[in-house]
Amino acid sequence: MNQETKNCQNCKKDFVIEPDDFAFYEKMKVPAPTFCPDCRMQRRFALRNEWHLMRKNDIHGKEIFSMFHEDAPVKIMGVEEWYSDSWDPLEYGKDYDFSKPFFQQFKELMSQVPLMARNLVWQVNSDYCMNATAPKDCYLSFGISYVENSANSVWGSKSKDIFDCHNYNESELCYDCFDINKCYRALYSVGCDGCSEVLFCKNCVGCNNCFGCCNLKNKSYCIFNQAYSKEEYQEKIKEFGINLRTGVEAMREKAISHWMQFPNKFIHGRHNTNVSGDYIYNSKDAKNCWRIIGAENVKYCQNFTLGPAKDSYDHSNFGSGSELIYDSLVVGDGAYNVAFSAYCYPQNSNLKYCIQCQSSSNLFGCISVRKKEYCILNKQYTKEEYEVLVPKIIEHMKSTGEYGEFFPMEMSPLAYNESFAFEHFPLTREEVEKNGLIWREPKEKNFNITMASTDVPDDINNVDESITKEIISCAHAGSCNHECAKVFKITQQELQFYKLLKIPLPRICQNCRHYSRFAWRNPAKIWRRKCMKSGCQNEFETSYAPDRPEIVYCENCYNNEVA
Repeated sequence: MNQETKNCQNCKKDFVIEPDDFAFYEKMKVPAPTFCPDCRMQRRFALRNEWHLMRKNDIHGKEIFSMFHEDAPVKIMGVEEWYSDSWDPLEYGKDYDFSKPFFQQFKELMSQVPLMARNLVWQVNSDYCMNATAPKDCYLSFGISYVENSANSVWGSKSKDIFDCHNYNESELCYDCFDINKCYRALYSVGCDGCSEVLFCKNCVGCNNCFGCCNLKNKSYCIFNQAYSKEEYQEKIKEFGINLRTGVEAMREKAISHWMQFPNKFIHGRHNTNVSGDYIYNSKDAKNCWRIIGAENVKYCQNFTLGPAKDSYDHSNFGSGSELIYDSLVVGDGAYNVAFSAYCYPQNSNLKYCIQCQSSSNLFGCISVRKKEYCILNKQYTKEEYEVLVPKIIEHMKSTGEYGEFFPMEMSPLAYNESFAFEHFPLTREEVEKNGLIWREPKEKNFNITMASTDVPDDINNVDESITKEIISCAHAGSCNHECAKVFKITQQELQFYKLLKIPLPRICQNCRHYSRFAWRNPAKIWRRKCMKSGCQNEFETSYAPDRPEIVYCENCYNNEVA
């Protein structure tokens, strides 16, 4: 088919569907979308609670940690019970009613079938985590896969001993970093790859023992991009006093000022072929994607913590051995041919409009179904019955205008301001409610503060284990726009880590720390710009907005300048 320009039925802006897009939709046997890529992403993200851990009563009335608010119109089960054989999701099965819209029937089913309180699989001693695969000994970590002994972090994979980091892969003993890969003992750093023993560094590759550096490659013993002998380097580092909180903040400010003098490559990515978007690694033929790794022939995809992922469109979060995925959220680990579904892993195939289904095939409109096949609205059918009924349901959905679209945002059990959508597509309370969505103000909590943030010792050497018993006030005291928790605690696990790496204790809560790292993350948006290198006329698409202060170069100019 030829390229077509369509008008988004949600935001009313035009968007383009290209011939290759039509070929993919034909392969998936779905109609072309009526929402633009951004609105499709927002709709999926509205069903995702990325890192807000809440409390809600389970089906037995016991209060447990959950990704759902206590007022959410769903029933929940603790993770272990959900995985057990003590209950049967098919007991909630319903006949399909052709007199009602599909989404109405699905919403009724979703209010009855218990959901897993926190999306977890193969967890070990990680009760305060969610959206995680195989976490071990982790605490308050979210969106992670195969991570061990880590805390207060978001989006990571195949790593251990990671604290207060965002977007990390195959790294160890790292703290307060963003977008790092294969790093060891990286502290306060951004965009580093294959580095060890680096502090306050940005966009460094293959470096070790560097401090405050930017855009270096395969260098050692450098401070603010100036080379020193090993002995000089070690003596100089001692002068900076980074065992003190005041020393850390002074060096952070100096490092950021230093970084601003250097160019940034128009895209954050390495080892790619024919890609567009940002934060793309080890990928090929990936278009308009953001924060993906190990992907091939994908478009409009986001947040793959693990590869491989291939032949997919509008697939958000996870990846990990997935193929032929369309307009779905958190689908992976061996998934094949899945559309309009969420939280379906591992080992699923031929699913449409499913939520929290695992190790199943040939499901349509199912919730919390495990190790089954040929089910519709949680009711079991024979293969022959299923293959006759599903095409009839699809035709019915087409007549109501439902087929080919992800779940409407109004169906999400999350309040909009609890969801991942709010983080990337912020709306005011008035805008949220005008669109028929839910807004929830957090309940005011009263804490018995036992230590003011100003009383936290500045020097980690002056801290003993008694700090783990304190309830510490956040230095922001709720005055920021970072969902400040107003208080925090230092766990034994954290204290051991801080002592090991001689890191001064934080003085702000985990939420405020999350937002301080999110600030380094470029948005999932693209602008057309020219290279800022004098004399270069190259143009590119980049997530650096035109009004940003950073220097942005095309790849050739950037590579020519990087040491």
